[in-house]
Amino acid sequence: MRAMILAAGRGERMRPLTDHTPKPLLPVGGKPLIVWHLERLAAAGIRDVVINHAWLGEQLPAQLGDGSRYGVRITYSPENPTALETAGGIAHALPLLGQDPFLVINGDIWCDWDPAEAEAKQQDLQNTRADAWLLLVDNPEHHLKGDFLLSAQGKILTDDLESSRAAISGIDVPIRLTFAGIGLYRPSLFHALPRSTPAPLAPLLRAAIARDAVVGTHHRGMWTDVGTPQRLAALDAQRQTAND
Repeated sequence: MRAMILAAGRGERMRPLTDHTPKPLLPVGGKPLIVWHLERLAAAGIRDVVINHAWLGEQLPAQLGDGSRYGVRITYSPENPTALETAGGIAHALPLLGQDPFLVINGDIWCDWDPAEAEAKQQDLQNTRADAWLLLVDNPEHHLKGDFLLSAQGKILTDDLESSRAAISGIDVPIRLTFAGIGLYRPSLFHALPRSTPAPLAPLLRAAIARDAVVGTHHRGMWTDVGTPQRLAALDAQRQTAND
């Protein structure tokens, strides 16, 4: 299996920290945030990793190199001069990601989910003929409304009342959760997008959900959206304490 780490964003809410450093290279617990992902992927046996970059993107290959020191093989997908957003960045990198479903991780999160589970989730995609599998977490204080409904059967539902009623029965009551920024996707999900054109991921996911083609898992472990300097500082302190 191949993996992609999304690392092209400007990180506006993290300024001034991101004025001179890409957000995935900001330190957490004594090492860059993105290194946590690389090390987890390597431990799970996922060696081939694509990293996209745009803002201050030259710093990523300069610091991470070919990935060998972390036990992975990194291929870079530059998007200069401007980032292509999530779906656009993935579509741009498709030639590097192969024909099978691939794992995508946001570079600006921290999560203790084990990527070793990705192989089983890939099989779930094959069994259900779904186009995407998403990891969902409890809604954080800064995003209490959540993103998606998850049924007890592992289907991600739209907010449309009739489709939700049709998809649930008896005790299968959906719960609203937040997308963790970790997912598995079939390449075909992005085939209609032109390369090198900015495109968000949400419309693609919602279209796939509407055709009953997205499954998900509720992760109850640790997860942080490192979206502000305050959340970065809190995560850094937490990881420093855990390392002591």
